[in-house]
Amino acid sequence: MNLLLTGGCGYVGTPLTQSLLDAGHNVTVVDLQWFGNRLAAHPNLTVLREDVRNVDRIPMAGMDVVLHLANVANDPCAELDSKLNWEVNTLATMFLLEKAIASGVPQFIHASSGSVYGVKEEAEVTEELSLVPISDYNKTKMISERVLLSYQDKIKVNVVRPATICGYSPRMRLDLSVNMLTMQALMNKRITVFGGDQTRPNIHLKDMIRVYHHFLAVGRQHTGIYNAGFENITILDIAQRVTRQVPAEVIVTPSNDPRSYRLSSKKLLATGFAPKFTVEDGILDVIAAYRDGRLTDNESCYNIKTMKKLSVAA
Repeated sequence: MNLLLTGGCGYVGTPLTQSLLDAGHNVTVVDLQWFGNRLAAHPNLTVLREDVRNVDRIPMAGMDVVLHLANVANDPCAELDSKLNWEVNTLATMFLLEKAIASGVPQFIHASSGSVYGVKEEAEVTEELSLVPISDYNKTKMISERVLLSYQDKIKVNVVRPATICGYSPRMRLDLSVNMLTMQALMNKRITVFGGDQTRPNIHLKDMIRVYHHFLAVGRQHTGIYNAGFENITILDIAQRVTRQVPAEVIVTPSNDPRSYRLSSKKLLATGFAPKFTVEDGILDVIAAYRDGRLTDNESCYNIKTMKKLSVAA
């Protein structure tokens, strides 16, 4: 297939791009490359360094699927510049979808976020529950979803709500809970947990990639919104799992982040998807990458630090 992948140089996008090429697809990556480009040259790969807001410069003709991962990711980055956050995460998403429809693209796969639910007390957070976003970032994701679903009569839409992702990527992120706590243990022999009682869903990076491949295969038959997260565990539990692999002291301090939610992915499982990887696998991935020299702690591993350094926000 001919695939357009926005955000293809990112934490998920980099290994996803390689996996799509390995599967025999032709891939056009659109990425502004705030965090660099670690994609190897490939005869079936085209990389465009472009802002997704410049929709007129993004090729759609002949594409079979748009996979839209590009966004201003996480709450701190969104709060740097509210205008940028809304333009990239919501407005650009709508313009990309409209161009896809005008260009005859039959399918649009969108990366939303499991954080759109806000604080939930339910034992299982399903796709049918109300959304109560508590941050600007969450709000842009919620509105984007509603815009996309309003076009379902014109294009097949798959909205994926990922849990917090873990595991090693060439474009690494150390601002994600499992990765961050593992790196703290490796470097400092000490883990700082803020709060600790908050329950968060998790998904391994390799399973996240498999979810996108799954929707390439069955997404036109299974449209709509799907949670993607398989281990609902507390932040303190994650820290304790890390210490089973890397001896470290765990220090618990107060937190002003109340978010706690437990994703149910039964709807995704019903389409035939089954996870293969775990949080423990993610911890071991980070340990291996650190010990063999592929992973070092630098600013490019933190979205907020990189955005501030580049002054990409006002």
